[in-house]
Amino acid sequence: MDKPREECGVLGLWSEEPLDAAGLLHLGLLALQHRGQEAAGIAVSDGKEFLVEKDLGLVNQVFTEERLARLRLGEARLGLAHTRYSTTGSNLRFNAQPLTARTAHGVLAIAHNGNFTNAKPLRDRLLKEGATFQSTSDTEVMLLLLARLGHLSLPEAAAEAMKALEGGYSILLMDRRTVVALRDPHGVRPLAIGRLPQGYAFASEPPALELMGARYLRDVRPGEVVWVEEGELKSLQALPPNPAPCAFEWIYFARPDSLLDGVEAYQARVRMGMELFREAPAEADIVVPVPDSGIGAAVGYARSSGLPLEYGLYKNPYAGRTFIQPTQALRDLKTRLKLSPTSAVRGKRVVLIDDSIVRGTTSRRIVAMLKEAGAREVHFRVSSPPIRFPCYYGIDTAARKELIAAENSVEEIRAFIGADTLAFLSEEGVRRAIGGPVCLACFNGRYPAGVPVEGEKLALEIL
Repeated sequence: MDKPREECGVLGLWSEEPLDAAGLLHLGLLALQHRGQEAAGIAVSDGKEFLVEKDLGLVNQVFTEERLARLRLGEARLGLAHTRYSTTGSNLRFNAQPLTARTAHGVLAIAHNGNFTNAKPLRDRLLKEGATFQSTSDTEVMLLLLARLGHLSLPEAAAEAMKALEGGYSILLMDRRTVVALRDPHGVRPLAIGRLPQGYAFASEPPALELMGARYLRDVRPGEVVWVEEGELKSLQALPPNPAPCAFEWIYFARPDSLLDGVEAYQARVRMGMELFREAPAEADIVVPVPDSGIGAAVGYARSSGLPLEYGLYKNPYAGRTFIQPTQALRDLKTRLKLSPTSAVRGKRVVLIDDSIVRGTTSRRIVAMLKEAGAREVHFRVSSPPIRFPCYYGIDTAARKELIAAENSVEEIRAFIGADTLAFLSEEGVRRAIGGPVCLACFNGRYPAGVPVEGEKLALEIL
């Protein structure tokens, strides 16, 4: 794919009164499906029983009515859910989450979004101490760290484990009594808190809270541990905060109706488009977004430029995910299945807006399609800087050798994709649009939460 791949979505809920925990978590997962399409799972408890269902596939493929029925405890009051894209460990069933283990805390479940950059040395240490691993996911490293802290309460154990962990992550934990939420000290990955009528809910993005019937309260703060105790929300600042949330959440990943750390994703994207026009205006007739992720920035570019925004590319809603095809001809046809130009571009000078260019292959095909459809000129504008470095915090951006901007200048990229002109938004433009500190490591190579000694996605599968 010519986009950074998804990360993961996490959900949790705790209620004083019995409720259909599995049904609510299933609804919430549907709101987070964009964050991962490889696997999905739900764990629920009534304080005694602890049930887990998970498998490979989309949320509605995994959770048939029959499978949801197996999770419906009459007195269920708490649960966790997860939708996965693998960033550490293969896409195998035993890596699907929530992961569970029997520990001194009782049965413990964990749902994780992000990556631990020091997972390999921690895992090696635990193996030497006699630990056994049932998965190849870095998530299990934290699970086994918690198992060794059974003398502490679960929130205290989580806070202690955070001292050993490096990287960008948002995590939900659950035993038979409570749900614990935590976020790395940089707040790289998002995590929101919502109020249920009789309890609390947690989610990677606020729209999932709304679908579960929860009212958004606030975000888990960087370095904070939050849990529910006797019906009250408790908080512990486990590590000093040093905020650097992932800029790509606003650029591309989050739903446009999400509010992340007080900044709405859609409005940030509109501002990115406005900044892009300020930095790189073009002599053109119309503005055309690459749907869907280029729409917000195209709105901003059109608003600032005064050019009309046109529906110049049709996106087929039934095309599904674009998997890598075995030949160039099939890859080109797959792009045409997903996107096709409309008559709006005929005879026009087009400003084409997209959120990012990773390998450049899809961008090249889109430019060619627009010119074949009669566009006189195509001026490509990108609402993020060139991606030159891989992400180690839960986004699969591809290896550095596969990133077109890692070894090529903007002019060389322009020539490759066939655009008449090409410009990227600057790092300063991204910061202005978001309005706060952000992680820009995939653009500049400055990693606020460290880098792994071994960055290979499958490093934990090698013993």
